[in-house]
Amino acid sequence: MSLPDYIDEIKKFLVEDGFPEQIDAAVILGSGLGGFGDEIEQADSIPYADIPSFPQSTVEGHSGSLIVGEIEGKSVLAFSGRFHHYEGYAFAKTVLPVQLAKAFEVDKLIISNAAGGINLRYRVGDLMIIDGIIKQFFMVSEPALHTWDSNFEAYAQEVKTIARDLNIETQMGTYLFAKGPHYESKAEIRAFRKMGADAVGMSTAPELTEAAKLGVKAAAISLITNAAAGVTDQKLDHSEVKEAADQKKHVFARLVKGLIREF
Repeated sequence: MSLPDYIDEIKKFLVEDGFPEQIDAAVILGSGLGGFGDEIEQADSIPYADIPSFPQSTVEGHSGSLIVGEIEGKSVLAFSGRFHHYEGYAFAKTVLPVQLAKAFEVDKLIISNAAGGINLRYRVGDLMIIDGIIKQFFMVSEPALHTWDSNFEAYAQEVKTIARDLNIETQMGTYLFAKGPHYESKAEIRAFRKMGADAVGMSTAPELTEAAKLGVKAAAISLITNAAAGVTDQKLDHSEVKEAADQKKHVFARLVKGLIREF
């Protein structure tokens, strides 16, 4: 499957700026998780604003920079910040990081996000390996949401095994993709729970779907940063995301490093 012309232009620009022609792994860092960039050795970064044809991150907790470097001897491309549909971007544009990862011929793509916990057994700070997606609220005419990868569950099991070998406790669950930008109502969360959703967020589903279409091996991890509406009596606040991410950043980094090495 061919990539948009602007992906070739972006790669050419980055290679001329010193990025390697081929990269081993790519990581998309969700809200509050950009601190993983500090784990990358021999790192070089460039703001999204300096890259031609690159969208901009406007959401708190997304620094908006592209980082290249090494993790345990493997070359890594890290997207510190993503682009959401609710920011005004078409779904086809929100999957640019996946397309660029494909252009750099990555062997594996690790996608992370901050999500609200729906499953009543989940606690803030849990890491949930996504083994299923609910995205039924979208018209089939939206091309970035068409297909699904039959190997996705097997990939999730592989991530679970790697986490267990690292003595990292994880959940496995279903992620419900909502367009946002507003948090869901209590009634919606009750309905989502009945549908089988364990967590809810506003990203990741288009990226996983694009990875499947392009044949990129991908895994996704949600950090449960807050309880969804109605799970507790507390008012939802974006500051919860940063607090939960800060508390879990070392465990998250250890898991991502393990996936770069073993996945």
